[in-house]
Amino acid sequence: MLPTKTGRTTAELPAFRRAQQRAYACAESVAARLRPGTTEREAARMQLEWLREHGGVNRSRPPLAWFGDRTVLPAPAGLDRTAGLSRTAGLAGCAPPRRLLPTDRKLAAGMPFVLDMAPVLAGRTTVVGYSGCLGPDPVHERLMTDLRAHRELLLRRVRERRTLRELHEEVERLSAVQGYGTPPRTRPLGALLHPVAASPYERESGPAHRLPPRWSGRYGCRAPDLPPRPGLWVAEPHLWFRGTGAKFAELLVVTDSRDPEQSAFWLDDDLPHVRRWQEEAQAV
Repeated sequence: MLPTKTGRTTAELPAFRRAQQRAYACAESVAARLRPGTTEREAARMQLEWLREHGGVNRSRPPLAWFGDRTVLPAPAGLDRTAGLSRTAGLAGCAPPRRLLPTDRKLAAGMPFVLDMAPVLAGRTTVVGYSGCLGPDPVHERLMTDLRAHRELLLRRVRERRTLRELHEEVERLSAVQGYGTPPRTRPLGALLHPVAASPYERESGPAHRLPPRWSGRYGCRAPDLPPRPGLWVAEPHLWFRGTGAKFAELLVVTDSRDPEQSAFWLDDDLPHVRRWQEEAQAV
């Protein structure tokens, strides 16, 4: 079960699943409409327009889009690489650092892209990170394939009640084994796995509500030597090689169950990157 003190209940999971599905539908729709010459600002605006047309609210932060080597981004300002999140990073209504905002960079053939959003859909907050490429690119294909092992590793270790710091270290070791080494812009703890920040526009059966500030207090990303506590978490593995980056973002459910399979599980396995890996496995 998800204890009520986390601000979430098990009965709410279908609503969060629907929100995540709709957000990924937005990403897939926008990705299909990208053409050479589309700018990051235009791609971000396309996401915003789709969300508005489908009842979404984007008051947490605006949708983002990154093209080319901007898919390899340094850690946002305000993130502590050793201790986790700063006081303000990730709170609902907090603007992203300027370097993450979409620019006038234009998409070109063979260029990778990332679409990133954190809307409230169907009354529930979700976070989506969608990676694609405008045409074939072997490096991007390899990055997307290798991300599968990161998804499997995160679930396995969360079920083992590993701490946030241990999860971070294991992901870095896996990156090295895969041949990416230790990136010069090592991901901060809070960028890999963090609690879902509730928006004041998110609703339960009654009025709008908020979760406690600073994510989940001392049990959130500001407590790297504790395991993820029961609740909804966003996993955002991110791999890059030279000027090409790829990532995904999806919701992970952590419970207080003693059954390993029920203690942590992905909210939904019917997502674009998961379907991609299933197709790759069937093709072997």
